[in-house]
Amino acid sequence: MHDGTADDTKAIKKALRATQKAVREQAFEAQRGTAPLALRDYGLGFAGVAAPAWVSAFYPIGDELNPMPLLERLIGEGYGVCLPVMEGKGKPLVFRAWKPGDALNEVTWGIKEPLDTSPVIEPDIVLAALLAYDDRGYRLGYGGGFYDRTIARLRTIKPAVVIGLAYDELRVDAVPHNDYDQPVDWILTPSGPKKCSGT
Repeated sequence: MHDGTADDTKAIKKALRATQKAVREQAFEAQRGTAPLALRDYGLGFAGVAAPAWVSAFYPIGDELNPMPLLERLIGEGYGVCLPVMEGKGKPLVFRAWKPGDALNEVTWGIKEPLDTSPVIEPDIVLAALLAYDDRGYRLGYGGGFYDRTIARLRTIKPAVVIGLAYDELRVDAVPHNDYDQPVDWILTPSGPKKCSGT
């Protein structure tokens, strides 16, 4: 798929998002018990960032691939974990430290975030949910642009590794993208980690 105008890309993304939501829902129903454990078993050694590095994850909602078993393994290996906090429309996410058992705020769309009293962290590894991915590392999110802005900012600060968490069924030949879309470095699926070819 060639890169079109911003309006063209937006329309194509919207259509693909609807299709991929159905695909992810089916994958979730079939693999909800096995996929999270598969991610846990792979760990993040492939990313080349050793503990005590900080990993940003997400508290799963709906049919997102649940990263919690993986996070428990990472904490056991000495990694720190943080979760994203939305600061407002058009702004990058802020990451705050979190561990299982810590209190969370429930905000828009049922998303759960660490409390404001939790320390702000600049993560070394970012785990991102998605609806589609391609071999170059472009991901289709939910349309808010939060992760693209956040990853762009973080990459000016440190060589962060970005990993999309996905069911294998969410792979597409090409994710439509604009100049501001940030490709991920790896995709981790239940069949294993996949290094993205880049742009």
